[in-house]
Amino acid sequence: MKAIVTVIGKDQVGITAAVCSLLAQHSVNILDITQTILSDMFTMIMLVEIGQDSEYNVVREALLTLAGEMNLEIRVQRSDIFDAMHRI
Repeated sequence: MKAIVTVIGKDQVGITAAVCSLLAQHSVNILDITQTILSDMFTMIMLVEIGQDSEYNVVREALLTLAGEMNLEIRVQRSDIFDAMHRI
């Protein structure tokens, strides 16, 4: 299952490493990634492949825990829902 992961927060060392490491621990494949720093704000959008639908909630909860630890906003959306929300 494909999902969109967005990460936003004050720029700090290790954001990309922490998010990518967590995803690797859960065998999540990163299909595409873009990131930028706007002033002092870090932003990253990732398209990922999560093995099974049942793993989605586990990965989501792990990312939310990481977000709290690093004072970030991390959102995870199934790509089909993301696509439907942004269709004109």
